[in-house]
Amino acid sequence: MGTGNSGKVALVTGAAGGIGQAVVLALAAAGTSVAAVDLDTVGLRELERQATGKGLTVTGFTADVTSATQVEAAVTGAEERLGPIGQLVSAAGVLRAAPALSLTEDDWEQTFAVNATGVFHVSSAVARRMVERGSGGSIVIVTSNAASVPRMHMAAYGASKAAAAAYTKNLGLELARHGIRCNVVGPGSTDTAMLRSLWHDETGSEGSLNGVPSEYRVGIPLGRFATPENIADAVEFLLSDHASHITMHDLFVDGGAALGR
Repeated sequence: MGTGNSGKVALVTGAAGGIGQAVVLALAAAGTSVAAVDLDTVGLRELERQATGKGLTVTGFTADVTSATQVEAAVTGAEERLGPIGQLVSAAGVLRAAPALSLTEDDWEQTFAVNATGVFHVSSAVARRMVERGSGGSIVIVTSNAASVPRMHMAAYGASKAAAAAYTKNLGLELARHGIRCNVVGPGSTDTAMLRSLWHDETGSEGSLNGVPSEYRVGIPLGRFATPENIADAVEFLLSDHASHITMHDLFVDGGAALGR
């Protein structure tokens, strides 16, 4: 993409997942040293091997974003090994799909623990250091178009992503005077393991792509699923100097599925 990231340091959570991994590799390919954070140690090692094979700088740090202590340790370790973090991408997320009245307390708490509280932990740990250094920075939180558009069986997921988006915009307002930009990327249906987990048979993809009238769900106007790389492109843009006058923005990357909301 040519965003001039050479020499910068970024921290990416959810790095072993489909979108997180694509973000890590895109930033590293642009010359960024990337601290890849995930709970999946095996996935991180594989990502490191993949990056090394391409001559890229990616260093894995195992941490659970629901733990403030583990997040703080990962951020400290990343800065000790790679240098000051100037870019943050929070892509860690979980989905527990169920009718609203069937959600358990554990479903609700775990969804918010990762999708909202995890964003708070990581953003706080990184942004505090950015403010102390006084050199600015850029933060992008990956949410979902479900944060703004109601979806059947996604009450907890949509609510947690809406909370993360609102937090990010408020954070961006407070950090603007420090030269720190905070933006949101809201993917729609993206070809990842999370999307495929919603498909119960061979026709599952058709509902995601074409819509389900009985569930008040429209299809994707562009007629195709996003790839993780499509999301990574949007994240990379918002992190970059090309977006230097953009903050508190919510960018949907969903092929028009939210009808421009």
